[in-house]
Amino acid sequence: MDVAIEPGWKAELKEEFNKPYFQQLATHLKMEKMAGKTIYPPGSQIFNAFSQTPFPDVKVVILGQDPYHNPGQAHGLSFSVPDGVPPPPSLVNIFKEVGSDIGLVMPRRGNLTAWAQRGVLLLNAALTVRANEPASHSKIGWMDFTDAVIRHISDHRQNVVFLLWGRFAQDKQGLIDETRHMVLKAAHPSPLSAYNGFFGCRHFSRTNEYLVKNGIDPIDWSL
Repeated sequence: MDVAIEPGWKAELKEEFNKPYFQQLATHLKMEKMAGKTIYPPGSQIFNAFSQTPFPDVKVVILGQDPYHNPGQAHGLSFSVPDGVPPPPSLVNIFKEVGSDIGLVMPRRGNLTAWAQRGVLLLNAALTVRANEPASHSKIGWMDFTDAVIRHISDHRQNVVFLLWGRFAQDKQGLIDETRHMVLKAAHPSPLSAYNGFFGCRHFSRTNEYLVKNGIDPIDWSL
């Protein structure tokens, strides 16, 4: 797999691309494609989160689990969908919390590219998935790669806010140096759990309060 990733990130993560696990991951994806499997997102968008949010620009990390597995939804940004695709339930709940927290009226479209371009790294722990098979690529090496991404941000940046929603994301807390960064945890925004601690978490205003306190421009959460 040609690693079509933003040049700055490619330089930051060059050691990962040469490790055996990553070579095995690339081979696995090639074999699945040769076998006729449909993989989301399209190859050109696998590293879209990195393209939209270069390493020096990262202010916030929102961690998802894996891409949407239905046609047309995944485009390489966690929780986001392309223009013309209705926001999935978890994203609807994220918009509700933005509205109640900071008073923004959110749009009906679910494309979060604007957030990414303002410094919000929308990172899935697995960057690909087989069509209609959630978590199907969670054990092929992506976790090693994205864990390395989180550690690299933790070690080489300062005052980044990590938003960890749900148990899966919160299991990554140990990768983050909390003396250098802020970690905010809440329930997952899915309809199954949002009422158990996501609604009312105020992560969007709390993120901006922390950034401003540390001399960093806040995130414009409007879309």
